Amino acid sequence: MLYWYGLETAALSTALFNNGSTCGACFQIKCINAPKACHPDQIITITATNFCPPNYTKTTDVWLQRKKAGVVPVVYRRVTCQEKGGLKFEIKGNSNWIIVLVFNVGGVGNVVNVKIKGSKTGWVPMKRNWGQNWQANVQLGGQSLSFQVQTSDGKMVRSDNVGI
Repeated sequence: MLYWYGLETAALSTALFNNGSTCGACFQIKCINAPKACHPDQIITITATNFCPPNYTKTTDVWLQRKKAGVVPVVYRRVTCQEKGGLKFEIKGNSNWIIVLVFNVGGVGNVVNVKIKGSKTGWVPMKRNWGQNWQANVQLGGQSLSFQVQTSDGKMVRSDNVGI
């Protein structure tokens, strides 16, 4: 999902990633107690877009820091996502299944429930495949598609006839 969000993205630790349910959420991060490594008082806002598995053998990284600074401590806080351009969908699949990446979600940013409806079907629940990729084993070829997307704060957005 990196290229949809530009460079302001980050992969999350195991605990924050939470099996993909936090993808799409936004965080502010800031280095602490590392005056030689970080730009003073720099706070950046990122969108969580992936999983970063721990690598206990690695002792240096380049995260919010000057070159060759090593691993630096950060603080973070969850913030509202300020996405522009509205909710977006990337649709892939074949005649028997469909996978939909839901992204550019404003507000809390992370999606917890998705339903899909073809122009010839009723609403079909989708299951999380990975991150914010949602999958359904259903035949929807040649139909216009509608989606119901629910975020973690309970808000629901319905998008009608988004693709054929």
